[in-house]
Amino acid sequence: MLTTKIPYYEPTGKEVEIFQMAAENRLPLLLKGPTGSGKSRFLEFMAHQMGRKLITILCNDETSAVDLVGRFIVKGADTVWMDGPLTTGVKEGAIVYLDEIAEARPDTLVTIHSLTDHRRTLFIERKNEELVAHPNFLLVASYNPGYQKGFKELKPSTKQRFLGMDFPYPKSSVEEKIIIGETGISESISKKLVQYANLVRHKPELGLAETVSTRLLVSCAKLIAKGLPSRMAGRTAIILPLTDDEDTVTALQDSFDLIF
Repeated sequence: MLTTKIPYYEPTGKEVEIFQMAAENRLPLLLKGPTGSGKSRFLEFMAHQMGRKLITILCNDETSAVDLVGRFIVKGADTVWMDGPLTTGVKEGAIVYLDEIAEARPDTLVTIHSLTDHRRTLFIERKNEELVAHPNFLLVASYNPGYQKGFKELKPSTKQRFLGMDFPYPKSSVEEKIIIGETGISESISKKLVQYANLVRHKPELGLAETVSTRLLVSCAKLIAKGLPSRMAGRTAIILPLTDDEDTVTALQDSFDLIF
């Protein structure tokens, strides 16, 4: 939804310009990157900048076509149709965001195919009705290609319906600015947090399913800014969310303590 406050976002490249071009040409977008790298925040920022309504759909293996398109419900003595979030976005010309699209069932994704090519239509099977998308409608999805690799991959037939945009973790100088901009923390603390993140990100031997994200660094900085001791903040906001393995927790904490 639109908000009066501009979501904070620090551009890392040409992503703003690419998004605007995609929207102008009504081309669907796939934001590719690891957890917590800024994909959702970027989309909130762009929706605000363009004055568009943003509808977010959190995909999971229970997400069905009915959840996206809509269903008939009983209201009093009548049976009435209730639009799903995708149908609402198609009608109103909103940006519809399928968060973690690979988590959705393959049969559900077939629903969006006609919206991602020249047709730009949505077929509502239960009403035997075909909707033509509003000119401002834009479909955006996010995808973490490194997560559970080989298990939850998008089919090429789905990926090739989208433009692709990379969202790796930002370079150090940009990530430091993001942490300061989000939390108001000092430059010295921000530099130490990014130093720690880069250290962990380059240690695949730790066997982490996910590594230290920008989101976790921001959370840690917020705790420090509120007065929590740095080492405790690091354990609470970064280390424990990453792993349950005691040896890995100890290794991560030792590395954090050396920097802080």
